[in-house]
Amino acid sequence: MPRPVNHQITRLSRGSHPAPAAGVCAMELASMLAGEPFSDRPQCVSPAIGGFLRAYNDLIDDDLRQDLFRVVSDVVGSRGTDEVERARLRRVVDWGRAMRRRRGASLMLLPAREPTGAGGRIDPDEAGMFAVRAIGRRRPDAHRTALAFIAQLAAGAPEHRSRTCGIPAQCRSEPHLSLV
Repeated sequence: MPRPVNHQITRLSRGSHPAPAAGVCAMELASMLAGEPFSDRPQCVSPAIGGFLRAYNDLIDDDLRQDLFRVVSDVVGSRGTDEVERARLRRVVDWGRAMRRRRGASLMLLPAREPTGAGGRIDPDEAGMFAVRAIGRRRPDAHRTALAFIAQLAAGAPEHRSRTCGIPAQCRSEPHLSLV
């Protein structure tokens, strides 16, 4: 009889999945760790971080994707107040702009369209895709740079986190789950 799929025996894969048995992306893993319904949009994760991680999860190769296990537990419980989330989204777009400037002329093949939101609201998935595409695959430090950026976004002070996050109160005040 096959063992049920859980975060300890799964391998991260590209895309969203209907159930853990069909595969698990980084954000679906976060929903599992938080005890939320299986989804690539867990309520306990910052929308800005989620947008970045969904895009990054899907654009990197399978071996690099497994490194996301290390950061997923850090983003569980990261959803912040509306003010914090707006600031994070601006940070994602600004970071993407900075990455594009660093790459300069090598960006000619990528569309220059930056995320713009109606009424000043930036879509987290558009912001994430913009930033991830700006990183560049041929840079030797691209993966390390992306992982460090995710850690920076997740490192927001706990007092700025939303009290309506989808995880139990005791999980918000304790250190994040570890996969080690």
